[in-house]
Amino acid sequence: MTTAFFVHIIGNSKIGLWGMDGRTRLERMLETIKTATVVKEVSQLTETDPVLLLRADYLFDGRVISALMALREPAILVAPLNEVSVAILTDGKNAAAMCEVLNEKRPAPDDLSVRTLKDLPIQVQQNLKKKDPPYVLPIRRCNQAELESELFAASYKGVTDLVTKWLWPWPAFMATRLCVRLGLKPNHVTLLSLVLAVLAGVAFWYGAFGIGLIMAWLMTFLDTVDGKLARVTLTSSKLGDVLDHGLDIIHPPLWYWAWGVGLMATATPVADLELLAWLMFIGYVGGRLCEGAFQFWLASFDIFIWCKVDSFHRLITARRNPNLILLTAGWMADRPDIGFILVVSWHLFSTLFLVYRLFAAWQSRSQDGVLHSWMEGIDPVRDRQQFAVRIFTRLPFPQQYVNAADNE
Repeated sequence: MTTAFFVHIIGNSKIGLWGMDGRTRLERMLETIKTATVVKEVSQLTETDPVLLLRADYLFDGRVISALMALREPAILVAPLNEVSVAILTDGKNAAAMCEVLNEKRPAPDDLSVRTLKDLPIQVQQNLKKKDPPYVLPIRRCNQAELESELFAASYKGVTDLVTKWLWPWPAFMATRLCVRLGLKPNHVTLLSLVLAVLAGVAFWYGAFGIGLIMAWLMTFLDTVDGKLARVTLTSSKLGDVLDHGLDIIHPPLWYWAWGVGLMATATPVADLELLAWLMFIGYVGGRLCEGAFQFWLASFDIFIWCKVDSFHRLITARRNPNLILLTAGWMADRPDIGFILVVSWHLFSTLFLVYRLFAAWQSRSQDGVLHSWMEGIDPVRDRQQFAVRIFTRLPFPQQYVNAADNE
């Protein structure tokens, strides 16, 4: 049975990050942890209630909070470098005294176990397909911009397509900042993406490929923005999640089919459109089925973080953005038909590779009993000389900003 935890937040930050002060950010983070209950006063607790005390003038990685709640004995967490006490796991009996420790009004008891980030069991982030170093950082005016950049970078998937990974980050950062200033919510951006997805499909259907591509690329950009906006502001919702993921799954094959139909009214129609459309759908559905089968039957993680070759394959696999590159290249060469044929071919090739990887994973699991992601055994700093580590992981937050904040 999962232990219910109480959480008490101490103080606040004078500086806001992505439109939120430290206390509000912590409260929103804790709303996603079903076992956590925030209490305003420690006097509400009984002597035996487990309670986690957190300083609101520090930025916590959500994984750190979960790891602290998983500890079985009282402990104090000190921040890296400055060794300031930032969180204490205790009980209701000692909560008031430990609050004074975090408020720096009294020293920590000698018998309290001291933990650092290195002592906490932080695992691979399966939902974001990456392994980034955990962080606990002071929120100060001198490092506000850097902390916002860190939060944005942390919201990005480590293993994704090449467009999302290398083209969109800077413009998406600026667009996300604009959305925060305008008070826009992630669902507003998702709905606009939905409209653009429909309009792009209509344009492709009627052979207006240039206009359709503009709307399609804008849609893919906003698809990046809505996710980042949800993560940095901690405002994701079930409706938004369904809309976002549902749209991502449904619209790509419909776009390619509409492109094929649009070709029939141009000077370069394709022969056997129906056959090509079926092959495209088979490739698209087959690839998704391979991904689902891997995670349902073979491992608890995504196939694209099993081995390094799978992570590199994800950069160019037959998903929407790499396929849009092929369609755009075909249109720019005045051969939209070749772009369509390349998309169909790439779907089939990519899916055949996934089938091969699925079979290889089944063999490996049969022999070894369990599969492990290549990210589990690497350290983003220690293993920086490895090409895959440089590509798919980030270094810890720059230490000079932590030092500057301490001196503020």
